Amino acid sequence: MRISREMFITLLRRLVQIESPYFHEDDVMAFVNDWLNERGVPAEIHTFYEGKETKFHGKNVVGVMDSGKPGPVIYLGGHLDTVSLCSGWTKPPFEGVVEGDYMYGVGTLDMKAGCAAIMLVLEKFAKEYFEPGKFKGKLVYHLVSDEEGPYGLGTVFIINDQIHHIAEEADFAIICEPSAGFTGVPHPCICLGAKGGYNYTVKVRGKSAHAATPRLGINAMVDAAVIVSELEKIPLMQDEKLGESTPCVIRMHGGGAACSVPDYAEVEIFHHTVRGETMTTLRERVDKAIEASNVRSRTEVVFRQSPAEGFDGGFDAYCIDENHPMLNILKESIVNVCGSPANIAYFQSIGDFNHIGGKLRIPTVLFGPDGENFHSSDERVRLSSAIEVVDCISAFVSAVLIDQEEKTDEV
Repeated sequence: MRISREMFITLLRRLVQIESPYFHEDDVMAFVNDWLNERGVPAEIHTFYEGKETKFHGKNVVGVMDSGKPGPVIYLGGHLDTVSLCSGWTKPPFEGVVEGDYMYGVGTLDMKAGCAAIMLVLEKFAKEYFEPGKFKGKLVYHLVSDEEGPYGLGTVFIINDQIHHIAEEADFAIICEPSAGFTGVPHPCICLGAKGGYNYTVKVRGKSAHAATPRLGINAMVDAAVIVSELEKIPLMQDEKLGESTPCVIRMHGGGAACSVPDYAEVEIFHHTVRGETMTTLRERVDKAIEASNVRSRTEVVFRQSPAEGFDGGFDAYCIDENHPMLNILKESIVNVCGSPANIAYFQSIGDFNHIGGKLRIPTVLFGPDGENFHSSDERVRLSSAIEVVDCISAFVSAVLIDQEEKTDEV
């Protein structure tokens, strides 16, 4: 079965036409589940409920092609949700307009093109090999909700509900995020790891006083600023693969009274972490800054907690072995399809892959298409690169799961 440009465009356009900002994915999940089953790919809807923070009734599309024979277990993953529509679009955001080698639309790059690639890989594999004796091991696939939301709940509940027992069984994972599009590294590009991250808030409580007599109070806003200044002075951790640890103040507020010393302030920080950084090391870092600031306000450091059991609200940084045997097979498949070696990169932010590759420690790579403007207006994906992703992953899956004797018989 050959995947044509027309097949890819038809599927991706349909996915783009179904609006699916995070927490609103039911329609796209129903479409994908039906599409897969109609083509002989086993799939079902996994439902979950997060009742503490979001009250979110979520859905994922999950499936497995199991040979019934011992062998490798490959995991393919992606998310079907998108960010919400932003301003500034000059192209129709939900039509899948094609101009030259690009399709425009919300989620085209991040990451409905990657999900379309997975779906077409599965269709091809089901038609060619999904019958007794044709392959070994398992091909597991999860297309999830809420990756763009605050917790990655789709994948979190995949893990907590032990769907297909990937923590124990998966040998290698490919997440079809737009590796080239994310990193700016030319296609074909494989990301061999990613930074993690934690969100925390420093709460600063001072003492109110009249603004005409500020020395009678304790200015929480000023003390918060001093704490941030001390944080900036602390050296950042370096990682030979992931680069420099990256804290960023994303919100600061306080005060509000017309003519009074502000007695409360908050500083919210998102800290992109490298390997070796944990909630404990970040807390020690901010405690060091607070001590050095010598402020009079009372302080409290609060980390954002995941509402799901077993998750601390953070994302684990990770890297995989550059000489992993299955990675070498993927590299060979890319050379055979694209005619050039894969470029290697490391992703600088967070996603579901942190749960798969970091928390579960499954060897996990990001491999997807090229494009521009993810999380922005006029988002677009380069179609030729996305179709090559289909062919590369198909070649990889075949090389790993198809019995060599079967291949010889076909020849």
